[in-house]
Amino acid sequence: MDRPDRPEPDPRGTDPGTEGDPGGGRYGEVVFRPDRTGEGVRVDHGALAYDDISMHRLRALGAGPGWRCLDVGAGTGTIARRLLDEAGVASVLAVDRDVRFLAGRPVAGLELLEADVTAPDFAPGRFRLVHARFVLMHLPEHERLIGKLAGLLEPGGVLVLGDAVDLTSDRAPLTPYTAAMRAMWQGLRTAIGTDVSRVPSYPHLLRGAGLEVVAAEIHVPPLLPGSPLSRFWADTWERSRAAMTATGLVDDEAVDTAIRHLESGECAALSAGMLTAWGRRPLETPR
Repeated sequence: MDRPDRPEPDPRGTDPGTEGDPGGGRYGEVVFRPDRTGEGVRVDHGALAYDDISMHRLRALGAGPGWRCLDVGAGTGTIARRLLDEAGVASVLAVDRDVRFLAGRPVAGLELLEADVTAPDFAPGRFRLVHARFVLMHLPEHERLIGKLAGLLEPGGVLVLGDAVDLTSDRAPLTPYTAAMRAMWQGLRTAIGTDVSRVPSYPHLLRGAGLEVVAAEIHVPPLLPGSPLSRFWADTWERSRAAMTATGLVDDEAVDTAIRHLESGECAALSAGMLTAWGRRPLETPR
């Protein structure tokens, strides 16, 4: 397992001026730094676990030829490329605060924009599809951002949001896995403001943003030894280890035990689910 060559930054964060983040840090700064060896591979493991269900939903909503699409927080670009290759959309603008994982994999129709979606001047145009997955959960002001993304839709366009839902409540059996997941969610909330508790409110917020035909679904992939998802969680725990142990819920030995538990074949638990919610901008009434 890849271990850092040097300690991670203080999981409580170092920039008190970052509004909305309890610890003052941000994803990619305090934890999950893109310059750390193996980070792109970690992101790809998560994509392998969730991409098929995301693509099924996007295509069911009509994504196809002629569509101009925006992929927010595009990561390594797996969804952007599949929209182009499989759905045949006209173009995808892939946006991320750091596009290093996108720049090394060019493809026709893929445009890159290094930008911060929370910035006041973020206005890349109008799109038939706006997609954001595992992005808003790490950012403050969910309602404002959902309204902002909805405002980037052309009439008839669709906004699709995907984020994690935590299934390791206090009623779930205490196992090495559930202990690690609870510590991870609490540690990331303190360190960078990650908050999955608001994800079930997305359908309500989409309606509040003026969208119609709003609906949602949850997908929970299985935890299997050696699977991309198990590797994703193991790598994620390694990278968020300092934030996890800072909670006092686990120590280093407990994190190591949880990683071994994932590969033991005895991890009979539900992984974090992905809630996907969507809504469509109404067609403008002709004058």
